[in-house]
Amino acid sequence: MAIKAGSTIGIEYTLTLEDGSQVDSNVGGEALRFQQGAGQIIPGLDKELIGMQLDEAKQVRVSPEEGYGGVDPDAFTEVPLDPLPEDARKPGMELMARDDQGQVQQLRVEKVEGEKATLDLNHPLAGKTLIFDVKILEDE
Repeated sequence: MAIKAGSTIGIEYTLTLEDGSQVDSNVGGEALRFQQGAGQIIPGLDKELIGMQLDEAKQVRVSPEEGYGGVDPDAFTEVPLDPLPEDARKPGMELMARDDQGQVQQLRVEKVEGEKATLDLNHPLAGKTLIFDVKILEDE
């Protein structure tokens, strides 16, 4: 039976970027289970799974717009260095912080100048083309 909206499926995947670097994989582990079309995974991957069959595999390229969006220039903020941990006060360091609603958010130190740091609040995969090697493991 082909996958359609509303199907509950399980997939095996490896996520890489255009430079070939691997970001994530569940190969050899537990399947990623979700309901097709329910917005539980990024839109670009969700729509490409429609029509696939059990045990079918394919490679899916997802544009930034269909993935985590483009880089938002308004998602950069300047903060004093004092509240940052000493070992996180250099460009490229990643931090976890809670927003006003208590949600954990990942951020990255973009640059450090004097006593201030510029933080990037964009999703780490914003602006990137995502390449998924995916295989359908379960279909209910």
